[in-house]
Amino acid sequence: MKIGIPRALLYYYDGIMWKYFLEKLNVSYIVSEHTNKQIIKNGESLADSEACLSLKIFLGQVKSLEKKCDYILVPRMYSIKKYEQVCTNFNCLYDLTKNLFQDTKILHYNIDLTEGKSEVLAYTKLGSTLGFSYIDSYNAYCYAKRKKELYFKDKILNQREKLKTSKMKILFAGHPYNLYDEIIGKDIINYLEINNIEIIYSDLLETGFVDSECYKISTDIHWTHSKKVMAAIEYYQDQVDGIILLSTFPCGPDSLANEIIKRKVKTPLLTITKESFSNTGLVTRLDAFFDIMKVKYERNH
Repeated sequence: MKIGIPRALLYYYDGIMWKYFLEKLNVSYIVSEHTNKQIIKNGESLADSEACLSLKIFLGQVKSLEKKCDYILVPRMYSIKKYEQVCTNFNCLYDLTKNLFQDTKILHYNIDLTEGKSEVLAYTKLGSTLGFSYIDSYNAYCYAKRKKELYFKDKILNQREKLKTSKMKILFAGHPYNLYDEIIGKDIINYLEINNIEIIYSDLLETGFVDSECYKISTDIHWTHSKKVMAAIEYYQDQVDGIILLSTFPCGPDSLANEIIKRKVKTPLLTITKESFSNTGLVTRLDAFFDIMKVKYERNH
């Protein structure tokens, strides 16, 4: 048995856990390839015209896994933190995928704290679906959870060291499925690296800081992932020379959250909204923003 994992959306939050969970149960898996133009075109042909680019990429990634595995893992999430919810795309992922790929076997779990459906319950049920006992599934969950915590702890510690350097620094802010995607965020990362700019990532922030930092900007945001982006911007803005805020079109939560950020943040800010795989004008905008950043950097050094 082989499980297919789409390299999109939830993969950038929980991919580490999925891999360790399946490895602990000795279940093989395959992760879809990095996003390319063909994947986006396939996703665009499957998605509703009003779907965001990130969702189109997800559907294209699922398409790329057809006939390469026995099941494709597509979780459903509604609420992963009490009194909050995630983007509606994550609510509908399982149903959307099941309807669009009717000949494909979809493996899923459901996390919804409003209904008492916790993460640990989701993973033990996932293990049961794969034919494993509750004990084996629970042990695999604990193992994977610990591995994920250690992975991000190490990344956060490394980022703290970057903040101590004398190099020019920029906070690359946004949802990780956009920041690290080969088409959406990779060209920006490459530009920053070529120009010897230290990149600080918004997803690398301790969970304990999220509420307190986000509330300094807004107390009304109830989207869990948007809160983390806001919190990281508030936490890191005085430690960097500029901020690049990346979104995909047309993201509903970001359209509101980004407006609040632009009004509250005083550090030089560049907002980039990707609509397709085209990068027309991107380098020109980055060059202009880089010049603004240099002024602040030289003033502070």
